[in-house]
Amino acid sequence: MEAIGQLAGGVAHDFNNILGAIMGFGGLIQMNIKEKEPESNYLDQIFELVEKAATLTKGLLTFSRKEEIDMQPVRLNDIGGAISKLLPVVMGEAVKFRLELSDTDCMIMADSGQIDQVLMNLAINARDAMPNGGILTISTDCIEMDGGFVAMHGYGRPDKYGVISVGDTGEGMDEKTRARIFEPFFTTKGVGKGTGLGLAIAYGIIKQHSGYINVYSEPGRGTTFKIYLPSSEMQAKSPDAVQYSPLVFGSETILVAEDEDLLRKATKNILEKCGYSVIEATDGEDAVNMFREYKDKIDLVLIDVIMPKRNGREAYQEIQKMMPHIKVIFASGYTGDIISKSKLLEEGFEFISKPISPRQLLRKIRELLDKGVKDR
Repeated sequence: MEAIGQLAGGVAHDFNNILGAIMGFGGLIQMNIKEKEPESNYLDQIFELVEKAATLTKGLLTFSRKEEIDMQPVRLNDIGGAISKLLPVVMGEAVKFRLELSDTDCMIMADSGQIDQVLMNLAINARDAMPNGGILTISTDCIEMDGGFVAMHGYGRPDKYGVISVGDTGEGMDEKTRARIFEPFFTTKGVGKGTGLGLAIAYGIIKQHSGYINVYSEPGRGTTFKIYLPSSEMQAKSPDAVQYSPLVFGSETILVAEDEDLLRKATKNILEKCGYSVIEATDGEDAVNMFREYKDKIDLVLIDVIMPKRNGREAYQEIQKMMPHIKVIFASGYTGDIISKSKLLEEGFEFISKPISPRQLLRKIRELLDKGVKDR
């Protein structure tokens, strides 16, 4: 697991830069076609695939404990209810889906998107274990894990927990297989039908939630996964309404510091198409030099966190000496040991995770430019 964690951390930054460039150039095409043209639908599918790829990368980083998760109070039954809307399509006609929600709902602290990914991985495995059809059941429960429970099951600590069970009527597993299912790259599927990472990612996500995941299975008698997540006394927030984000324009000058050539080019083209002037920098040292040369023109700095020669934070510290109140947005496809998203946000900086859609990027830039100058 340590080895796959290092692998995930090493490739995530570059991988998300590639996805960001795909999303950027796709956004440029989208700006030039009408909404109802067939090509618009193709682009929507491209963006959807990019989001799925980004989610996979985030899952790998969470598994390796190199990605910060967004823990929020959430109702356990809301998680079960949300995933149930997606599963019937994924399962196909041969598999019947049942949702059994607990009468006693409880609150847990969780990153809902990450838990959704866990449940989706488990559901897909269940579907593959029922090639001739069967029943998939997702249920929720609230339990008190006392000393007796811990002694009997061999894991956990006394506390209140929300429990999500994912059970199937499929082929089941023998003890030897069951002992290895959470290992990275271990799979019983044929070549080309699975990476062996789904359950390893699920394991890492649940552990990062301070929870537990266990499996009960016998050959010919199906499989049930049980996920235990610590309960919370905090109340869930009302979900924000999702709104369509129109293109926003500007006329200011932006320094874009990004070492990935294609992503920098895509970002430059997007900004210029929406009225901005762009000055490019290819690494941290170049960012400092370009700002020194054009500091009287630059209104905002968009800077990658991880770059050659100087990382984003080091470059910004030099830039700040020349202009203390310059507005900055940090961007990264991987928040590792060099700099963390939470630390940036605590210090009042703006941060975006790559890949980001052109509309979201433009909105973030416009929001910051429209803010009054504020001392840090």
